[in-house]
Amino acid sequence: MSRTSQPSPSLRAADQSDAAAEADIRPLMSAFPSGVSVITTIGTDSEPRGMTCSSLASVALSPPTVVLCLRTQSPTVRAVLETGQVAVNLLHENARPVSDLFASGAPDRFARTEWRLPLGAGGPHLAAAAHAVADGEVVEAVEFGDHTAVFVRITRVSLHDGEEPLLYGKRRYARWTDATAVHGPPAAAPPLPAIPAPAPASASAAAPSAPSTPSVASAVSGPSAGSPAPAVKETARVRP
Repeated sequence: MSRTSQPSPSLRAADQSDAAAEADIRPLMSAFPSGVSVITTIGTDSEPRGMTCSSLASVALSPPTVVLCLRTQSPTVRAVLETGQVAVNLLHENARPVSDLFASGAPDRFARTEWRLPLGAGGPHLAAAAHAVADGEVVEAVEFGDHTAVFVRITRVSLHDGEEPLLYGKRRYARWTDATAVHGPPAAAPPLPAIPAPAPASASAAAPSAPSTPSVASAVSGPSAGSPAPAVKETARVRP
């Protein structure tokens, strides 16, 4: 394993003076969803070490190499660099509590989760929480800012069929099963009930009737011809 030299004091001072003008890239990186892993190792004191990590990427297929970006001040990073051995546990979608546990730094985290140490493993395997585990050897470490990029040559990969990955982005978890579910088209609306067609109208009803023209006799007011004239009653006024 090789490790690069530390930045010179002058460079560190320049970095600190520019800290106030630095952009905050956390919103940017939170918008880039990734899987979730727990990095584990066995320290020189024979005690297990582990931390949650979502900053992991492949570097090369030959030799098979990945890079882990870990917080430099973490005890797990120091143990990884001291021993040169590491295990990468990729968590399955039901292992969110394990991710939170190893991100909390709780000193009893290995007592609160199931793990085993197979022969030749680079670190504890979280058998009940991981859908894949890779063992590897540290080949190089580069400290930059508050993190250290640890390059790991993978020596063995174990896959657990039937489990799907846990995802993390936008500061929240997601299940691979939910994220990749294919939703079908919306259900079709039920057909409207058939409306019976109106019955055809008869010829006489269909044709509008012509307006009736009144006869001359009915148009002229007064008695009709041949009818006796009504008697006219007059009252004569008699002079006193």
